[in-house]
Amino acid sequence: MNECLFCKIIRGEIPAIKVYEDELTIAFLDIHPVSPGHTLVIPKNHSTNILDITAADWAAVAETGRKIAHALDASLKADGINLMMNNREHAGQVIDHPHLHFIPRFKGDGLTHWLGKKYAQGEDVSVADKMRAALQ
Repeated sequence: MNECLFCKIIRGEIPAIKVYEDELTIAFLDIHPVSPGHTLVIPKNHSTNILDITAADWAAVAETGRKIAHALDASLKADGINLMMNNREHAGQVIDHPHLHFIPRFKGDGLTHWLGKKYAQGEDVSVADKMRAALQ
C-alpha cells in the first residue's frame, strides 16, 4: 500500500478541501497557504516528480491547472497568479508526488521574487550546449 500523503488524499484516507477532481487529477487547497486560495494540483497516478511523471499525467495536470487559474482569477479577483513546482529535496520538494502550486497574488501582499544572477563569461553558451545535447 502506498504511504504517499497525496495518494492517501486521493483515496480519501486523509481529508482535504477539494476544489476540483476529474478522472486523472485532483486539486485541493494547500493546508499552509501562501495566500488564500493557494491550490495544489496533482495527478491521481503516483510518480515522484516532473522527471518521472508520464506525458499524459503531465498534460492532465497542466489542463487542470489552467482551469484552477481561471477559477482563482474569477472567484478571488487575484492581481496575479504564481505557478510553482519543486522537484527533489534540494529544490524544496517535501512530498514525493508531483504537485503544482497555484498561488494567487494580490497587490501589496508582501511576497517577493527570488533574485537572479548573471552568467559568468561563456557559461550561458556552455549550459545551452549541454541542454541541447541532452534533448537530442
